[in-house]
Amino acid sequence: MKASYQAYQLQFKKPVLTSRGSMTHKNGYYISIEDKGIKGIGECSFIEGLSIDRLDTFEDELKKVCRDIEEIAAAYYDYGTLPKYLISDYPALAFGLETALLDLRHGGTHLIVDSDFSQGKQAIPINGLVWMGSDEFMQQQIEQKLTDGFRCIKIKVGAIDFAEECRLIENIRKRYDPREIEIRLDANGAFTEQNVRERLLILSQYTIHSIEQPIRPQQYLLMHDLCAENIIPIALDEELIGIHKNMRQKLLETIRPQYIILKPSLMGGFDACGDWIYKAKEMGIKWWATSALESNIGLNAIAQWLTEITMNDGLDTVQGLGTGGLYINNIESPLYIEAGHLKYDPNGKWGDMIS
Repeated sequence: MKASYQAYQLQFKKPVLTSRGSMTHKNGYYISIEDKGIKGIGECSFIEGLSIDRLDTFEDELKKVCRDIEEIAAAYYDYGTLPKYLISDYPALAFGLETALLDLRHGGTHLIVDSDFSQGKQAIPINGLVWMGSDEFMQQQIEQKLTDGFRCIKIKVGAIDFAEECRLIENIRKRYDPREIEIRLDANGAFTEQNVRERLLILSQYTIHSIEQPIRPQQYLLMHDLCAENIIPIALDEELIGIHKNMRQKLLETIRPQYIILKPSLMGGFDACGDWIYKAKEMGIKWWATSALESNIGLNAIAQWLTEITMNDGLDTVQGLGTGGLYINNIESPLYIEAGHLKYDPNGKWGDMIS
């Protein structure tokens, strides 16, 4: 058995603006595990400033993992039994390792489950993401998403003038009622204790489906009160990143959100997300999954996982999967978007990995 890794840098077509600042590129690693001529590929995807991965020692740990796979035993790294310290200290590495092993287990075809999705018979409904920016830029994005057939729009708020953001949302509502277009918001923790209620009340007049992370993480009592008041249904996002397994139940019981957002590459992989789902369902909390700027390697793995984990529940919930179209140098893949749905062309081809 052989293991190796390769660094990559994805270049955005245009700088993207979030409440944490502007991004022109995104770094990450691919990890490959080969056995008997079959190669499984995973992606270690992190976001600097958001991921909890120890980035100063990340590559050293990646080298160690590859060496252990070759020298100790492949059985040491098995799906669902990854070393616990990886999930807590290097969740992106755990995600990459888990997806590489799943790909290897399924023949190195980039398919981790045989499903109607991978056969081109099933589509995953996704939201159209509108990035922060100038009034003109955001308006252009909204118009394009609607033209492309998206019926759920997710708008990033909190980085430009709040009045401008409200005006953009109001313009959508003047043209489309909630039965035609669902609006989700993502504040990335941009609101403060002093203004969050006022802003939620203003936004609520536009019939908003939900708002992700209106305030910064770890303000547990305030977040609990906001969820209980339910001015707009709240989805926890950054709040879940870095929470160890034995603390997940307590966090959900303390805050009692309406939704949780699962980002496998930032939360330690599919096994960790499955645990969140189990605990949330017990409490009547709904969920959906979101990609987090991965290349098409990571995006595909998340889509494949979703089709498996929702097999009994159906795929009616709109997911937050990206399109891979943000980058000028993304790896070619069979994934494509049609009428607001992510689809997989079984006759499509995979390109070479990005360097």
